[in-house]
Amino acid sequence: MDKNRRLTIWLPVIIAASIALGIFIGNNYLSLTQHGKRRMFSSGNKINAILDIIDEQYVDTVNMGKLVEGTIPKIFSELDPHSVYIPAEDATIVNEDLEGSFSGIGVSFNMQTDTILVISVIPKGPAEKAGLLPFDRIITINDSIYSGNNTSQAKIMRTLRGAKNSTVKLGVKRGGAPDLLYFDVTRGDVPVNSVDVSYEVSKGIGYIKVSKFGRTTYNEFITAIAKLKEMGCSSFVIDLRGNTGGYMDAAINMVNEFMPEGRLIVYTEGKAFPRNDVYTNGTGTCKETPIVVLTDEFSASASEIFSGAIQDNDRGLIIGRRTYGKGLVQSPIKLSDGSEIRLTIARYYTPSGRSIQKDYKLGDSADYDQDLYNRFIHGEFDSADSIKNTHTEKYHTMIGRTVYGGGGIMPDIFIPRDTSGITTYFTSIVNSGTLYLYALEYSDQNREKLSSFTDYQDLYKYLQSQPLLYDFTNFAASKGIKKRPNLINISGKLIENQLHAYIVRNFFDEAGFYPIFLKDDPTLLRAIQIINEGKSIPTLEKKDADKGIARIQATPSKIHSLSKEFVREDYIA
Repeated sequence: MDKNRRLTIWLPVIIAASIALGIFIGNNYLSLTQHGKRRMFSSGNKINAILDIIDEQYVDTVNMGKLVEGTIPKIFSELDPHSVYIPAEDATIVNEDLEGSFSGIGVSFNMQTDTILVISVIPKGPAEKAGLLPFDRIITINDSIYSGNNTSQAKIMRTLRGAKNSTVKLGVKRGGAPDLLYFDVTRGDVPVNSVDVSYEVSKGIGYIKVSKFGRTTYNEFITAIAKLKEMGCSSFVIDLRGNTGGYMDAAINMVNEFMPEGRLIVYTEGKAFPRNDVYTNGTGTCKETPIVVLTDEFSASASEIFSGAIQDNDRGLIIGRRTYGKGLVQSPIKLSDGSEIRLTIARYYTPSGRSIQKDYKLGDSADYDQDLYNRFIHGEFDSADSIKNTHTEKYHTMIGRTVYGGGGIMPDIFIPRDTSGITTYFTSIVNSGTLYLYALEYSDQNREKLSSFTDYQDLYKYLQSQPLLYDFTNFAASKGIKKRPNLINISGKLIENQLHAYIVRNFFDEAGFYPIFLKDDPTLLRAIQIINEGKSIPTLEKKDADKGIARIQATPSKIHSLSKEFVREDYIA
């Protein structure tokens, strides 16, 4: 057989063998590679393994940072409703409101016809030192136009805030001046108040509005107490309506002001955190002062710690509506890139043993978020009979009163939401922002006259003599809200009261706003009545007294520090 014939016979065999060998080597190499990676990741995190495989082997180049940022929230969505991930760009602003201060220019502002309108300038703050005035309009920031381009308030806030001692250049339109005025404002510390206002609401009764529980709240609170005592106040109304929480230790320290030594305030317990009891230390300055606490459906977390401790220790009455029902404790954990997670690490319990947390299912935030709406539809805000008590979760206060767990703090005295004066016309002007916009424009157009008053009471009297309701309804009509004479007649008093309050706020801040806004508030009026009648201290009803119920153990085995820096209550996410 010649050489060419042998080659012809064996060539297909050689080619087939080569292909088979290549396939064998290729398959085994891939198998070995994948097997090696399996060994590499077998003891590690599966998510990291998957991300690494995508990064190394995916057919196209993927922005891994974006993929990770999109994946993390999905992981947290499978946990409880209050464990959250906060991206780095949002973490600073989210924390600032609770920290007591931030670095910025020191103004409050709002948008008026797509322009930044300065409402007030914080005394001795950076903006005041630079020369800005109330009702200035900020047109440019660092030579970029911020007027007429629908810039969000969140973006404006991020732009005006910044590193301490950094400078921002503002182009401002003032009054009828044709040209912009330019100011270089050096950013500095701007205080964030969490006690909105304190004043004598009735003879001898002090009112304190606490809007959140921040790092400076306790100091602000005891300062308010001291001021009111100097004015002759010997009893207090603590308003926690709309207060969605904050730092747990602020609530604990506030409770401590009202109780003798050895009273249980709250305890926390979780899988990795054994039960930890917090007791009063006896250093409070108002241990026998009559108090009433106001709550509503937006009072949450730290607000519920405060009101739950007051109620379970029979220290004062809770008046209003059932609270939100957030009894999960979050710990803030900062990550290396500046982002942060708020991880639920424990549950907190009131002194009687109640868990205030309402029901939830892991990974099902939709139903959880619907809870308040469902309560509204069910009629809970209008009738105490519509409140669903979990009667199997009965607990008892120190003197033996029955209280319920399973979702929020139930008030001792229920006050339905105030619907007097609310019509479809009123709802339209509020939801559209027309009422607030009118208050801004009226304040701006009449600022010379309105700023001449030295106290809010005189300004209020002046406004009451002005035809604001007539003027406002014409203004609303120009914005597309048709006049409805019958409905305006029903809502007239309510509209005027809110206009007065918002206009006064533009010149005297919260100190002028709240006394006007709350002058006919039924919950506050009931609290004043209770205190004046000497009925702020709870008593045991006969039906409970006859049962001989077990009471709270008030003698602690140990006194824990009142400061709990590792624990934090967060905003409702």
